[in-house]
Amino acid sequence: MHGGMDDDVRERLEADIRGHCDAASFAEAVTAAVKGYGPEVLGYLLAMTKSEVDATDAFSLWCEDVWRGLPRFRWASSFRTWSYTLARHALSRLSRDPERRRIKVAITGSHELQELAVQVRTTAMLARTDEGSRADRLREQLEPDDRTLLILRVDRRLSWQDIARVFLADNPDAGDDDVAKTSAMLRKRFERVKERLRKLAAEG
Repeated sequence: MHGGMDDDVRERLEADIRGHCDAASFAEAVTAAVKGYGPEVLGYLLAMTKSEVDATDAFSLWCEDVWRGLPRFRWASSFRTWSYTLARHALSRLSRDPERRRIKVAITGSHELQELAVQVRTTAMLARTDEGSRADRLREQLEPDDRTLLILRVDRRLSWQDIARVFLADNPDAGDDDVAKTSAMLRKRFERVKERLRKLAAEG
């Protein structure tokens, strides 16, 4: 499975989101972001949780974080890269409170955005297949960060620099040198993950 969006379509989407932000039209920017990137972010959340309930909760948190955070986003990376940072944060918040279910997240100030989030979730859930591939089942045996690495590199085709920025999100002072070092580290980790998957496949 890959990201499904052509590069030129993605470039137009990024320009559209940024154009709305530059005009301080943040409601329009968030709507474009959720409509454009929501399906693939939800796909990532489903792959990470293997639970429609948890993925839905995390997606609601993601929508809320996009709404609250976009006016302060400084475009040090693409919106897409930042959106996966927010998605990882949403998963982390859920994992810290595993008993929490059916989170009621109100997307402040936009009834239309709430409806759009429901539409994105419903469409994505209907489109998914119930039975995962053998590769998906092998991935489920990996650590969460290793699964994230595979999804972002293989499925979403993010650059190593962008993946490094996602993994460095908790370090706001990270500079270009940190990105370069983390990128190199993740390349090596990726090779180890691939070797792990080969061993799991041989054992299965």
